[in-house]
Amino acid sequence: AQTGFERVVLGLSGGVDSATVAFLCARAIGPDSLLAVRMPYATSPEASEADALRVVEALGCRTERVEITPMVDPMLALIRDGDAPIPSDALNIRSGNVMARQRMIVLYDRSAAFDALVAGTSNKTEALLGYGTLHGDMAAAFAPIGDLYKTQLRAVATELGVPREILDKPPS
Repeated sequence: AQTGFERVVLGLSGGVDSATVAFLCARAIGPDSLLAVRMPYATSPEASEADALRVVEALGCRTERVEITPMVDPMLALIRDGDAPIPSDALNIRSGNVMARQRMIVLYDRSAAFDALVAGTSNKTEALLGYGTLHGDMAAAFAPIGDLYKTQLRAVATELGVPREILDKPPS
């Protein structure tokens, strides 16, 4: 309310972090004021989409699906076509960073269209381990679970009623 915004947009992957943030936001502002954006890439597991839709169904919030493959592939082609060979682990990291940053571009675009703040879905454990992408999944207007360790997050998720299939899913 202090910022002048009444709505929130977040990236919903189908994992426990984004599901918990969705449940928290829906409880705080109501499901009609929440837009959950699903942003799969060509290699994203279909089960993730199903879990994301499970959250949307449980909350009754708005949702959009934005396929990021056509946005990401041109950049990945530039990375692969460089002069020097890239070790596969470095390529995986760089590819993941490109995808994370593209997702945040989509979220900030949707936040402008929906007149909403972007909610972050990263937790404290990820931040402490350096498991995040600057200007990607670490970028957000506010971070509802940013001070929660993963173990605390699971307890909050359980209390909020995040579906068991999501709680029991191994981290990606």
